[in-house]
Amino acid sequence: MSDRRIAEDVLSKVPAVTLGFWIIKILATTLGETGGDTVTMTWLGETTDHPVPNGYLIGTAIFGLLLVVLVWTQIRARRFNSWLYWATIVASTTCGTTLADFADRSLGIGYPGGSLLLLACVLASLFAWYRTVGTVDVNSVTSPREETFYWITITFSQTLGTALGDWAADATSDGGWGLGYSGGALVFGGVLALLAVLYFTTRTSRVFLFWAAFILTRPLGATVGDFLDKPVAKGGLDLSRPIATLVLAAATIALVLLLPQRPGEHPGAEKATA
Repeated sequence: MSDRRIAEDVLSKVPAVTLGFWIIKILATTLGETGGDTVTMTWLGETTDHPVPNGYLIGTAIFGLLLVVLVWTQIRARRFNSWLYWATIVASTTCGTTLADFADRSLGIGYPGGSLLLLACVLASLFAWYRTVGTVDVNSVTSPREETFYWITITFSQTLGTALGDWAADATSDGGWGLGYSGGALVFGGVLALLAVLYFTTRTSRVFLFWAAFILTRPLGATVGDFLDKPVAKGGLDLSRPIATLVLAAATIALVLLLPQRPGEHPGAEKATA
């Protein structure tokens, strides 16, 4: 096998973690929030006087099925495909939105219970991944085994992020922190900025910083999405959820087209081409 073919085989099937990656990730998480709310709250009427029974569960089933199909396609793909990857990310954020709402509201465990349950799921997934593979570095995602752990962890982290965003933004009378949507966005944006400072000024584990940032971009997107479409009386702009979703989808597509997209490199790439 040629050195070039070996080098191609050790390329990761997820994108390199660049500034462009984080910009698209935040936009995709915002799209997931408005898209999930469009289906469960607007079309299925969960926040109206005449909701469809089990609306959050139906929405979760719809987006969960879409996510399973896209993850299966992603795992079957032989190389990195930016369109497939970001479509799968959007599906995971949308499924995370409806699943978190189902856990927090339909199951009646509230924001603290839902967040703790989902945090436990994220940590359990990372632990199982580490024990099986020996690392949770995203650059090691080159085979179906690693990809399966990757997407399970991604889905749990997206759901956890949604629960955290709702918990932070909602009023204290509803069990939240009372930060409001704009306040929640500022808090999570500030924590992400702190992680960026740690990345550039310290030797803090890059793997830890990646997963911390990946989880926290989700509540940032959730609070921004809610700020766009929630009623003015609740601190939002009361924009149409479907229209906001279409605008965000168009912006995401434009950024995937405009920003450079390349696969990350497996740690073994240097050895293969040496």
